[in-house]
Amino acid sequence: MNSERVDVSVLTPVLDEEAYVADAARAMQAQRFDGSVEFLFIDGRSTDRTVAILEALAANDPRIRVLENPARFTPVALNIGLEAARGEVIARMDAHTHYPPEYLARGVERLRRGGAAHVSGPQIARGRGKWSRRVALALSTRLGTGEAHFRHSGQGEIEVDSGFTGMWLRSTLEEQGGWDEGWWNDQDTELAARIRAGGGRIVCLPEMAADYIPRESLRALARQYWRYGFYRAKTSGRHPRSMRRSHLLAPGLVAALVLGLVLRGRAALLPRAGVVAWLVGVLGVSASQAAPGRRGDAAALPLIFATMHLCWGMGFIAGSIRWGLPIGAVLHVLGLKR
Repeated sequence: MNSERVDVSVLTPVLDEEAYVADAARAMQAQRFDGSVEFLFIDGRSTDRTVAILEALAANDPRIRVLENPARFTPVALNIGLEAARGEVIARMDAHTHYPPEYLARGVERLRRGGAAHVSGPQIARGRGKWSRRVALALSTRLGTGEAHFRHSGQGEIEVDSGFTGMWLRSTLEEQGGWDEGWWNDQDTELAARIRAGGGRIVCLPEMAADYIPRESLRALARQYWRYGFYRAKTSGRHPRSMRRSHLLAPGLVAALVLGLVLRGRAALLPRAGVVAWLVGVLGVSASQAAPGRRGDAAALPLIFATMHLCWGMGFIAGSIRWGLPIGAVLHVLGLKR
């Protein structure tokens, strides 16, 4: 293998991505960057044509390499890529995302300027099919994203508690020991919490905004959000200060729904009122999105929101049972613990 150093190594874990990987790879190849770059695709034993597509691209572009990830899990793939990478700067790019042509150039410039340990851009949901388009519409609202400020475009650089994919100096990742392989999901948030605990700043630049393609079915969306909630409970237990107030709403909704069904009389009034308040909010936000040409998509938003919130909440509760209730994080959010 060529051991010559490059400026940027791009790491992209893939698994059965034949529908997206060619377009994603071409967008990466089109990066306008005045420096050397390599693209490392780490495959988790795909059963479709993902590897064949990547190998065909690699045959015509020596910057592309395809690595194997026998364990199949994302943090393992990222660590395999980090070990094989030759770059001073490490970028993580997602196969479901299209990045702007100057994404790498902007990120490198910001990292080299100093004062930031992790640089990324807003994660802007752009639907492709019917359900993907509807999920994207939900993710354009605060009800769909909560306090995740990196999911919305802004006018200037902002500091965030975590980011979507992004870029780091290689030395930063090595100091942190890479990605924690115990986090099959939420591994970027867990890494971000360690970076922030060490005094590192995480910034989001509007010019690095990337278009993310949401899941194409309710079933896939439900699985995704259940995993999000499950591992968020683990992250909150390990890093209490990483929890946001909005993280309590989805498990609170699940609890209110269960209590409203189980309890009787006055005891049921409060949880039922909470469920009604959520429903009123969902219907109000859904109605506000019913612009001409997308009324059908807006009509589906209550189902989208219910899938996201209930699955995330159930995942968080299941994660709290598995990893332990993150009491310290809850107390921190409530202002009872610094």
